[in-house]
Amino acid sequence: MFCIYSNKLTSAIIFLFFSIVLKGQDIEPRRWGNIPIGVQAVGFGYAYSFGDVLFDPLLEAEDVEVDVHTMVGSFVHPLRLAKKYARLDVLVPVSFARWEGLLSGIPASAERNGLADPRIRFSIHLKGPPALGPAELKKYQAENPKYTTIGVSLAVSLPLGQYNDEKILNLGLNQFVFRPQAGLVHNWGLWSYELTASVLFFTDNNDFFNDSEKEQKPLFSTQTHLIKFFPSRAWVAIGAAFGAGGQSVVNRQPNNDVRGNFLAGFSFGYPLGQKQNIKLTYFRSETLKDIGAITNNVVLGWSVAF
Repeated sequence: MFCIYSNKLTSAIIFLFFSIVLKGQDIEPRRWGNIPIGVQAVGFGYAYSFGDVLFDPLLEAEDVEVDVHTMVGSFVHPLRLAKKYARLDVLVPVSFARWEGLLSGIPASAERNGLADPRIRFSIHLKGPPALGPAELKKYQAENPKYTTIGVSLAVSLPLGQYNDEKILNLGLNQFVFRPQAGLVHNWGLWSYELTASVLFFTDNNDFFNDSEKEQKPLFSTQTHLIKFFPSRAWVAIGAAFGAGGQSVVNRQPNNDVRGNFLAGFSFGYPLGQKQNIKLTYFRSETLKDIGAITNNVVLGWSVAF
């Protein structure tokens, strides 16, 4: 098993894993899309992340590779608030993660399997199509081939994932993560452009490894997407994201672990009849620092409206 010998450096590993591999930054197109009032959607997905993890040299962890398999269930419910469109998203992940590498020159590995932290997101559109039923929304889009949507949201990750304060690597953070977002979407014909800015705020983990307390500074991120739609309701998107910040503080001692990450990828969506859809996403994550991770990520999702 991986063991860490310096308390000051343990939080770098926790933040490294969760911000890049399991949560934190993402690259998700169409998060501001309208679902007709009266229609809900459930979905299931599979994500596979693999790549190299770059630790601080003082940790003596080298040639570390990570593989993460994640199963995700989701639920989306549109709402009408004073004629404005709003939306509630719930996401529940279960992950199976494995690390392999050299620790002080000796082969070592670690595995974690179980529930990761669920996430709830509430969004509201300040500008754009009002909350409309299926026929009304279709009519609005036909009569307005060019329009702009502006929205705000708050996503909250709940500390319900698998966590053991005697372990360095866990599937849960044991802390709430609050993520306010602001987004802009401009639609023209069969094209759409999206821009989203986020800030992640972390509550303290008072039950950190080795009876420590961990704080984490905010992480700032932004992402953008260009989407092409087709008459068949299929669509393709290319996107990029950047994140920076997130320095950790253990027992009031700041760590030199500020993150800088760049993500780029593409997505493809295809309808299966009138109510079902599948989506395939690939993105690559690159660290811009000496510590971080370089990962490839593949996501396959299915959803059904009812």
